[in-house]
Amino acid sequence: MSMIRDLRAAVRPALRRTRAAHNYDATRDPSATSAVVDCAVYRDGHRVSDHVSPVEAMERVRAEGGFAWIGLHEPNEREFAGIAREFGLHPLAVEDAVQAHQRPKLERYDDTLFTVFKTIHYVEHAQLTATSEVVETGEVMCFTGRNFIVTVRHGGQGSLRALRHRLQQDPELLAKGPSAVLHAIADQVVDGYLAVADAVQDDIDEVEIDVFSAVTSRRGGDAGRIYQLKREVLEFKRAVSPLLRPMQLLSERPMRLVDPDIQKYFRDVADHLARVNEQVLSFDDLLNSILQANLAQATVAQNEDMRKITSWAAIFAVPTMIAGIYGMNFDYMPELRWKFGYPTVLLVTVGICFAIHRGFKRNGWL
Repeated sequence: MSMIRDLRAAVRPALRRTRAAHNYDATRDPSATSAVVDCAVYRDGHRVSDHVSPVEAMERVRAEGGFAWIGLHEPNEREFAGIAREFGLHPLAVEDAVQAHQRPKLERYDDTLFTVFKTIHYVEHAQLTATSEVVETGEVMCFTGRNFIVTVRHGGQGSLRALRHRLQQDPELLAKGPSAVLHAIADQVVDGYLAVADAVQDDIDEVEIDVFSAVTSRRGGDAGRIYQLKREVLEFKRAVSPLLRPMQLLSERPMRLVDPDIQKYFRDVADHLARVNEQVLSFDDLLNSILQANLAQATVAQNEDMRKITSWAAIFAVPTMIAGIYGMNFDYMPELRWKFGYPTVLLVTVGICFAIHRGFKRNGWL
């Protein structure tokens, strides 16, 4: 067990560096003075405008074609009201986008698809404790129309800036329109789930090794860490499981707002999501088993302690009984007036205690 822990300690820094490379950029554009992080018009897969307002972007789209991509970060009602009017967004969807803390879902309002994704970020920690935060959640919401896509991000993680740059380097894919952006966002979110699942697996393996090690199995002190890890896995599950149905709809049901060629790519995302969901469910079952094993070990340790206490109590009962008998002060006690009576009683007492101790030792009670 110690060799495995040493090996994991040597590998963990490299894993942290690898995970850090997959973390999303959480910075906002320094030039942005409002919730709008970026706003651009794309035509034939190329970005044709910079530093335009959402209203100007839609005017160019209506006049020259293409589509607009507006990215926002934690807008309030006032900041989002003008964009909602310009793009004709449904009030219920707008309310969900502003308030956040929504369940992953896919809803259709007239000619707009409203999609909610929960982003998951793994929180690095030197050692897992009963209060460690393992996963941190955020949200990305997408309003997808015929010639626009509006993305609303909540939380410190899940920046789409790097994704936007990657798409701009693939004009052929970006020429498919807003549905290509929606697919790229879904793919990035699910890829993030895969990375977090691998990291959580490492934490579960570490707890499992500690639970079955010789030291902690005697103490049974890992229940707090296991329970905390179960809570974090439950948070992970709340982000993954509800997204299965939306991804299934996007990959299987024909939709006017989703390009048929892009719909094929959603199948790959749905497949990866199903894999992550199976992992999360297995995490929950495995943690239940580890928790039960930990509690069973604690119970066994307590039983062993009780057997030792009982054994020693039985051993000390012999001298206590003999001392009690001779302490009754009767005149006619065995060997009371004999010169060697006292050492003889002591030797007999020690002999009986030794015999009882050896019997308990042979039976595994001591």
